[in-house]
Amino acid sequence: MSHLGKDIGKLGFGLMRLPKLEDNETIDLEQVKQMVDMFLDAGFTYFDTAWAYPGSEDAIRQALVERHPRDAFQLATKNAAWIDCKNREEAIAQFETSLQRTGAGYFDFYLLHNLGESRTRVFDEYDMWRFVQQKKAEGLIRHVGFSFHSTPEELEEILIRHPEMEFVQLQINYADWEYPAVQSRRCYDVARKYGKPVIVMEPVKGGLLANPPASVKKILQEAEPERSISSWAIRFAADMEGVLTVLSGMSNVEQMQDNIASIKGFSGLTDAQRRTLKAAQEELGRIPLIPCTTCNYCAKVCPNDIGISGSFTAMNYLTLYGDKAAALHWEGWLVGGHGKKKAGECIHCGACERECPQHIAIREELAKTAQALA
Repeated sequence: MSHLGKDIGKLGFGLMRLPKLEDNETIDLEQVKQMVDMFLDAGFTYFDTAWAYPGSEDAIRQALVERHPRDAFQLATKNAAWIDCKNREEAIAQFETSLQRTGAGYFDFYLLHNLGESRTRVFDEYDMWRFVQQKKAEGLIRHVGFSFHSTPEELEEILIRHPEMEFVQLQINYADWEYPAVQSRRCYDVARKYGKPVIVMEPVKGGLLANPPASVKKILQEAEPERSISSWAIRFAADMEGVLTVLSGMSNVEQMQDNIASIKGFSGLTDAQRRTLKAAQEELGRIPLIPCTTCNYCAKVCPNDIGISGSFTAMNYLTLYGDKAAALHWEGWLVGGHGKKKAGECIHCGACERECPQHIAIREELAKTAQALA
């Protein structure tokens, strides 16, 4: 294990989904303080926030930085230069803003946030790679890495161009391990190939794996009735070689208690537990989904610029988890967020179907998707 993992512990406190008060907008600071104290008392030290998480950096200043010695915790935050930055100065300003909000003095881990696709080019254009190294030389950053959402091929390209990056943050969970739209396993393999420690994000897939399809839940419950369903997802990720810590975006004291119980004293999965998770993965694989591999050959010929693969990913989320809000979130990100049109705007020309290697009835599936996500 890399020296980066010293004293972190296999559970990280993700600060993206902090508890809210009754207005559902204001962060419940007193509950956050309680969660912070529970986390530290259990022997864990890694806290993960970001410039782009509303209210999070301010909350962690009040709940953590102002209440505990600086050497008692490790704080990570992130730079999202692709969000509303018109020039390098504005991108750099995110770092100074994060320092001011958190009051941390320095960051133990600093990430270039959400690399992949057109977002990577923004970090290149503003030369943020050199900026973070300068801040590291000044002692304001201890370790530099990046979070990533894209293909394993692009991840390898970035790691070849930037060997100075010390770690990679990847989306890893048992549902996405072989899922074509995420390719968790292949991205993990690339990070290991280049010797980069991995920080895991979305181990419970934004909460969806706390309540997976009934047939999957049955397999997990029968194997260990005393364990929570989400604990299987946390342990799946924590079991992997080269994983520094597993971030869980905890939203209340109960989730904190469950995650601590899942990881405290964890020394690896047993063979029986691995077989159970394999059975859960196979059961997920039996649920009929649109067999899109996100190759995007269809997108190259679509005359109306429909976000075909993004629409199908959102529809598959709805099929798997029955969570329309989550499906709409993914449609917003993968379709609208990429400048594409929605499924309902398809003009039914059929050009896409002639290019699809999976022989998907794309027009028919887009019509079903448009209706389901309306």
